[in-house]
Amino acid sequence: MPTLPLPFDESQIRDLAGRYPTPFYIYDEASIRNNARRLTTAFAWCPGFRNHFAVKATPNPHLLKILGEEGFGTDCSSLPEVMLSEAAGIVGERIMFTSNNTPASEFVGARTAGAVLNLDDLTHISFIAEHCGIPELVSFRYNPGPLRDGAGNQIIGNPEDAKYGLTRDQLFTGYEELKSLGVSRFGLHTMVVSNELNIDSFVETARMLFSLALELAETLDIRLEWVNLGGGIGIPYHPDDQPIDLEALGLAIGEIYREMIVPSGLDPLGVLMENGRVITGPYGYLVTTAIHEKRIYKNYVGVDACMANLMRPGIYGAYHHISVLGKEDAPHDVVVDVVGSLCENNDKFAIDRPLPAIQRGDLLVIHDVGAHGHAMGFQYNAKLRSAELLLEPDGKVRHIRRAETIDDYFATLTFPGLSH
Repeated sequence: MPTLPLPFDESQIRDLAGRYPTPFYIYDEASIRNNARRLTTAFAWCPGFRNHFAVKATPNPHLLKILGEEGFGTDCSSLPEVMLSEAAGIVGERIMFTSNNTPASEFVGARTAGAVLNLDDLTHISFIAEHCGIPELVSFRYNPGPLRDGAGNQIIGNPEDAKYGLTRDQLFTGYEELKSLGVSRFGLHTMVVSNELNIDSFVETARMLFSLALELAETLDIRLEWVNLGGGIGIPYHPDDQPIDLEALGLAIGEIYREMIVPSGLDPLGVLMENGRVITGPYGYLVTTAIHEKRIYKNYVGVDACMANLMRPGIYGAYHHISVLGKEDAPHDVVVDVVGSLCENNDKFAIDRPLPAIQRGDLLVIHDVGAHGHAMGFQYNAKLRSAELLLEPDGKVRHIRRAETIDDYFATLTFPGLSH
């Protein structure tokens, strides 16, 4: 099994673990900044390009502030995510509010914040008109359904089976209605894949939205301000996976833009994206300590993290590479399941994984958890969420979220003796 690079070594992590007990997350700021710049540079041909980081991936305002400094906006699906964005200095139309089955109070909050409302259904037009008023700029989320049959994947599902967005016919009806209501600025959004490593999928999405932009101009005299290609760029979780070449992706979409949009007179047309995973995912690590070993029908290594800290392997069967600090170059000749302590048999970070011989007290690093890791944590079995740390470019480490305590767990209870 290949050795994957780490931005720290065993001595650094042991020192940190003395101050912040494991398990904890740690993020590499320098790599996150460099990666954000790579994506922006790849689309430098489009002056209106902006990536709206998907807050759900890593909802920590310290990280959002870093990405805001790199020119990113945010993609939010709830009012608290809008509030996190504002706290990090990302405001107004740099916030894209893309939600579904949305409570009125959240539309009101997003509208008050000046966020772009990206509507998920035709009925949302009258809903926002009733509760918060229709803004100057409105976008729709498009679901191509059978027109992109087979385009989805395990995480987001096939477009035809997904609960999100408007059909093609509804899209044209919706824009016509918005125009009749006095809306003067329009956007268009879609999201058909998640964790996708095939460039062709994103190129086809761009072609699809550019075609719709042309049709809307011809049939309804509506000129889109931008199209949002969504996110979904994947990362190479497995060492044998190949990452998407962001530069090649930018070039390919730029060629289609020049082929379709420039001759039509719709240039300039903004191109937006909402990638989260590819920006922070490879640069977050879950550090955990081996606390038990068990040998029955299989060999197990028990660690102090569990599925409550990282649920992707349990719910998706997702692969996450694991390094044993100080033993990176040792033979990987012991086959084990790496497990947590939940009362669920899918609480496993690795199954039948060849690793070096692990002793109690060894530090394990689970790779590629910088997105959809800590964010998806939960409290089943009364487990407590872990701390988050930030490795700064100068090598210093900043504490950006403390670990939850038992008092935190009891804080919302109203039972005598436990409430706070």
